[in-house]
Amino acid sequence: MQALRWHGLKDLRLETIEAPAPKRGQVKIKVEACGICGSDLHEYAAGPIFIPEGAPHPLTKEQAPIVMGHEFSGQIVEVGEGVTRFQINDRVVVEPIFSCGTCAACKQGKYNLCDKMGFLGLAGGGGGFSEYVAADEHMVHKIPDSLSYEQGALVEPSAVVLYAVRSSQFKVGDRAVVFGTGPIGLLLIEALKASGASEIYAVELSAERRNKAAELGAVVLNPAETDVVAEIQRLTDGGADVCYEVTGVPAVLNQAIEATKISGQIMIVSIFERQATIHPNQLVLKERNIAGIIGYRNVFPAVIKLMQQGYFPAEKLVTKRIGLGDIVEEGFEALIKEKNQIKIIVSPGSHT
Repeated sequence: MQALRWHGLKDLRLETIEAPAPKRGQVKIKVEACGICGSDLHEYAAGPIFIPEGAPHPLTKEQAPIVMGHEFSGQIVEVGEGVTRFQINDRVVVEPIFSCGTCAACKQGKYNLCDKMGFLGLAGGGGGFSEYVAADEHMVHKIPDSLSYEQGALVEPSAVVLYAVRSSQFKVGDRAVVFGTGPIGLLLIEALKASGASEIYAVELSAERRNKAAELGAVVLNPAETDVVAEIQRLTDGGADVCYEVTGVPAVLNQAIEATKISGQIMIVSIFERQATIHPNQLVLKERNIAGIIGYRNVFPAVIKLMQQGYFPAEKLVTKRIGLGDIVEEGFEALIKEKNQIKIIVSPGSHT
């Protein structure tokens, strides 16, 4: 089968490899749609970050080169021994987390915080940028016929933002700010709408992304033209209830802190590539609190239900559709160069 494998920094290769056979407790999935994630982009442009290189991952026992892609949906074409929840032709998405099941976090059910946690498509185990994937039955979720495969490819990133809102101190009727409206920030606006936000503000430099945030219902602010901290404090009578940091930029983290009300919360949803400096008094003197999330847990079914109600719409968020053969130039490079791109969907069955 055809598969995109990460070999090194800026070194992605479309190669012919053996298709996986499902082991006991696994299903084999024909991939229909896979999104390019921001973390995929980081691995391409600055990796390895999560990809194991030089030593195998403790759970998958794999190291580079590895197949990429973890935001995917498809159809089951084969079931392994012992599988009871699925059958051939089921339409599914995969929750792409590997966990050990024995560490302190796993024993508490917090499998996304596993000591050895890895992502399918980053730590090994195959990936969605290929024609077929074999995945463990317990991490597979059915999607209804009413949702397209393209919509299914958005379940994984949508799970990140729904988990972020659920993990924060946000309550129905609260006012929230989203700092950064790339794909995750835009999906976060949808999650806040679904969760009952009374006001949603979006801070973004890119005009294209501000327009998309406004289309989704947020009040947009341009930090190049406005003192966003002062403006948010004015608009919200003293600060937002919760500010979500989705850029990974140290200066923006400080803005998010200052834009939060007394006893409010800053939720970090991004991964930072370098240290960020904050003054503890920013938190202490206003009794603000700061938290962060990684990935998600136990939210895929809720995301799928919300999608059936019209949230996280693919038609508003997908800006390009390509085949595997175009993935580097028309996918990864396009996301780096073209700020109008939001979510690019790859169809592995198409080799154009």
